[in-house]
Amino acid sequence: MVRAALESTAPPALPPVLDEASALDRLARLATLEARPQLRARIEQAASIGLGWMFDDEGLSIGEGAGHASFSVDGLSDPEAVPWASLRNVPAALVTGSNGKTTTVRLLAACARAHGLRTGYNCTDGVFLDGELLASGDFSGPMGARTVLRDSRVQAAVIEAARGGLLRRGSATNRADVAVVTNLSLDHMGAYGIDDLDAMAAVKLIVTNLVGPGGLVVLNADDPVLVRHVAQVEAPTGWFALDVDAPWLRAARAAGAPTCGVRNGRLVLTQAGATHDLGAIVSMPLTIEGSATYNVANLAGAALAAMALSLSPAAIREVFARFGDSAADNPGRLMRFDLGGLKVIVDYAHNPEGLRGALVVARKLAAHGRLLLLLGQAGDRGDADIAALGEVAARSQPDLVVIKEMKDYLRGRVAGEVPGILRRALLGHGLTAGQLLEQDSEIAAARAALSAARAGDAVLLPVHGVAARGEVLALIERLRSAAWQAGTGLPE
Repeated sequence: MVRAALESTAPPALPPVLDEASALDRLARLATLEARPQLRARIEQAASIGLGWMFDDEGLSIGEGAGHASFSVDGLSDPEAVPWASLRNVPAALVTGSNGKTTTVRLLAACARAHGLRTGYNCTDGVFLDGELLASGDFSGPMGARTVLRDSRVQAAVIEAARGGLLRRGSATNRADVAVVTNLSLDHMGAYGIDDLDAMAAVKLIVTNLVGPGGLVVLNADDPVLVRHVAQVEAPTGWFALDVDAPWLRAARAAGAPTCGVRNGRLVLTQAGATHDLGAIVSMPLTIEGSATYNVANLAGAALAAMALSLSPAAIREVFARFGDSAADNPGRLMRFDLGGLKVIVDYAHNPEGLRGALVVARKLAAHGRLLLLLGQAGDRGDADIAALGEVAARSQPDLVVIKEMKDYLRGRVAGEVPGILRRALLGHGLTAGQLLEQDSEIAAARAALSAARAGDAVLLPVHGVAARGEVLALIERLRSAAWQAGTGLPE
């Protein structure tokens, strides 16, 4: 009887049809059958008063963080059930781009905490509240955003929005106070119809549509593709560059836009006619005495976003003066260790541009010693993209490259295929077979690179898996605690 009752209330079956007119008619009838007018009414009401909202299989939430409430779809029939007077938004930033997203997210979150706000953020490492891990894994998509914005403890939100999530599911939220696009580079080409940087720009700039007239879109003026696509951005824009007096930034300031960049070795932000000196670049740990220019760019973009969230210049200066001193500030990104004169960098460099920047820092740290490199790539990149990573590595003239198999990232390829592409690219750009080693896992490759190192060398370890990174960091800590000397072999 229960089954019969359920079947009697179910929408009538509408078998599929092939011709276009009938298919469109069927779609219209299905839409009518599945319509939820109460849901649409509540969403339209929230939007009319500027409240953020999110809808998924769990239901509808209106407002954000400490100012949100959640409802089941069946509980929306009564308009009085929504406590409109208590709902509000929290300061919210969206961050996307090819490189530097997670670092920018963490910088912004640290600035918000220094300003006195309980801050939630999501990134490729998980979901966090005031630095406390709430969920581990890659949460740079809509699920991560919803987790942050539905946490009633959150007073400010910083959302990482990766390309894959935007393409597959769109944005989880309907609004933001600020959106940052860090840069664009050739990564993930060929996936979801994205074949060039102009198409990538169109995807990344989706986040700018969520910023209203009172917000700010923060863009990188050193990226020519972003400059070329600015016409599609309707919200107010702010610009950052390595040189705050570059022509594009001077023109932006003349038009009233905020800007940020370097002048006479100091990070300078201009806004509404005021100039804020945020400190000396060489004194900011994240820049490694200015050699990590990509982190100079990340700092400049984060500064503009922080000001757009009404965070104080004092809080920004305080964070920039210390962020990066501790390895816990930015896990997996340019983490630096000194093991008895051996310099070790653990990083996330996963595309040619990211690797190029990390190699500049590693070469500086190597001074007169050798440069050793760990190299691998996920299987969902095209052959040309994988080979390009090998070319960048070879042009840095490393003394040893340990090629790693990434078993958890084969993504449709067979074991050995990606290492083979990298090996051919390295040999084709001047390295010899004697300069190459191969290992069947990230941790084995890291151990091999450290075993081959000696005092005075620099070892760059781009590690991509979160679990593998944990093992590598634990190994480094054991070596440091044991006062291990490079060149003596690794303890088992």
